[in-house]
Amino acid sequence: MQRPWEWLVGTRYLRSTHRRGFVSFVAFISTFGLMLGVAVLIVVLSVMNGFERELRSRILAVTSHATLMGFEGTLPDWQNVRARALQAPGVRHAVPYVEAQAMISRDSRVLGTAVRGVEPTLEREATGLGQHIRAARIENLVAGSWRVVLGSALARELGVARGDEVVLIVPEGTATPEGVQPRMRRLEVIGTFESGMYEFDRGLVLMNIDDAARLYRMRGEVTGIRLALDDPRRAADTVRELALALGGGYYVSDWTRNHANFFQSIELTKGMMFVILLIIVGVAAFNIVSTLVMIVKEKQGDIALLRTLGASRADILRTFAIQGVLIGLVGTLAGALLGIALADQIEAIVRTIEGLFGVQFMDAKVYFMTDLPAVVEWGDVARVCGVAFVLCALATLYPAWRAARMEPAEALRHE
Repeated sequence: MQRPWEWLVGTRYLRSTHRRGFVSFVAFISTFGLMLGVAVLIVVLSVMNGFERELRSRILAVTSHATLMGFEGTLPDWQNVRARALQAPGVRHAVPYVEAQAMISRDSRVLGTAVRGVEPTLEREATGLGQHIRAARIENLVAGSWRVVLGSALARELGVARGDEVVLIVPEGTATPEGVQPRMRRLEVIGTFESGMYEFDRGLVLMNIDDAARLYRMRGEVTGIRLALDDPRRAADTVRELALALGGGYYVSDWTRNHANFFQSIELTKGMMFVILLIIVGVAAFNIVSTLVMIVKEKQGDIALLRTLGASRADILRTFAIQGVLIGLVGTLAGALLGIALADQIEAIVRTIEGLFGVQFMDAKVYFMTDLPAVVEWGDVARVCGVAFVLCALATLYPAWRAARMEPAEALRHE
């Protein structure tokens, strides 16, 4: 099929060899800049998506989807609440727990931590924290044994290992002849867990729920009920409906509320990075304007001859618009392919750079993880490519309009 002459002329101008091929070189730089901008934007958005998904999966692996607690800080009739929760639609597991603050010491080291009393068998069914325990099993937390499992980061800071003893200091005092003294208990460390979430690895101690209740003097009460749901995305609605079905009077929470700041900051950062990195694409679009203006300036005589031979203003406009659209299309597609390829291998690339230069990009104390995951979402790819292509198409309007307005007589006067 014969192609329109506007297409043939427009593509020929991009391959111009006049002035030692300078125009073609500038067109290549414009395409390369656009490709680089699109690729960087896709990689950054993919890393943000991967970070959000990895954070969500790690949170859901070590914490409950939702919690149901009493307003007074304890849940007295928790057996009845648990039985009714298990009958509610969407609830897969319901486990009691005791949780409170404490201080833990080893020799001269004293650190603050949270103590969580769990029912070992139910805990393994409800959450994935039991699968992260090293050198022990969660079932080893037998009632009356006064054994604990520490987070890996907490154990490192205390300098303890399996078989060592630590002292747990409860901030509730006991009256003695010498005054009010904090309650203390010597505990045996039987293992550690590493969830991949620094918040838990550094600040959580697991023990049997009966031991925790005795330590905090709850007398058969618990802090609340932790729920595992069929659909974690509906955690807020499910736990609220359950509390209303129980007659109200409960404090409810869910994983989206407990960690809302993480996900809000990720969404905010993602939006800001999209806008900031879009400037790179804008610079590439500006280069397209410069390229086409140079081509129009160089081809004034050709434009005049085309107009003399009967080409209309619209024909000239299409001729130069084709050039900008081609640069935008090639740069956008190449950038998308490069960005997807880099995002797919970003973890290997980061590990290689860290190994070569001895640096660490992801500090677990700040980012809650040490790797750099990336997830390419096709919606983001389509949005980036669409915005980039639209900017490039808009960038062609002024040079093409300027070429279309050129008068043949004025152009030929200087030839």
